[in-house]
Amino acid sequence: MAETGKDITKAKAFLEKEQLVAIPTETVYGLAANAVNPVAVAKIFEAKDRPTFDPLIVHTHSLNEVLKITKDIHPSLLKLAKAFWPGPLTLLLPKKEIVPNLVTSGLDRVGVRIPNHPLTLQLLSQIDFPLAAPSANPFGYISPTTAEHVQKQLGLKIPYILDGGNCEVGLESTIVGEENGEIIVYRLGGLSIDAIESIVGKVSVQLNQSSNPKAPGQLKSHYAPKKPVYIGDINDLQNIHSDKKIGAIVFGNDNILKATTVVKNLSVAKNYQEAATNLFSFLRELDEADVDVIIAELLPEQGLGLAINDRLRRSSVI
Repeated sequence: MAETGKDITKAKAFLEKEQLVAIPTETVYGLAANAVNPVAVAKIFEAKDRPTFDPLIVHTHSLNEVLKITKDIHPSLLKLAKAFWPGPLTLLLPKKEIVPNLVTSGLDRVGVRIPNHPLTLQLLSQIDFPLAAPSANPFGYISPTTAEHVQKQLGLKIPYILDGGNCEVGLESTIVGEENGEIIVYRLGGLSIDAIESIVGKVSVQLNQSSNPKAPGQLKSHYAPKKPVYIGDINDLQNIHSDKKIGAIVFGNDNILKATTVVKNLSVAKNYQEAATNLFSFLRELDEADVDVIIAELLPEQGLGLAINDRLRRSSVI
């Protein structure tokens, strides 16, 4: 099993030896390697069993470091960087040659961000290279929000997990880029569209769901438990699956659920931030519980509800 601790010096030593280290961020735990070393980056794809056509996000600790690996940043994207970094925002920027094509799946733009977690920011400031770090889970499975989640999934494949506690946001970063002067959201995430539009005005949303993604996290089937997830009206779904053991994910009122259903309430108070923080943990708990299927209802399509619903849809079978 992987060693777990808060030793930044040890994490740094493994990374400098082309090894993988799980790192905490405010969004989810990442599986990190030297982003400018193709040998190290290849180990990420191997450990996650991740297809190489799905690009990675690169993490660093300052805007100056971001500018060392990217070029021609659009003024609106620079405004977003200054407003929300460190934080759950990834910018899709034209890459410099130093970034291996393996990181970007051959695309000419690279996703970059500055994570808002003190341990990882300290680690990034002590190494002389950025870190490629997709979520620290087997490809397509639920993203990890604790060090324990990483240990269960990848503990036999990596030497060290930097334990930074529970992730505060609980959803991956929002990915934003620019095309022909238009600001585009490619992945919904922990930073709301409302917050982004408050800085740069109206944006376009392009949530690609093909096997040819423009950005990380755009594949149609993603973030999924091993057990089937169905989304829709909770009452209808309970009736449809009445012959099975059911786990349910709800938002707010759970009085309508049958006593035999295992219930996970994202937020009794209907708080979107609390719901985002709980989503992946609850999916994981139901996946490990004595249930046959997982049913869920969508949240109102506003604020972080948009990103939560995106993750639910990508985790579901219909």
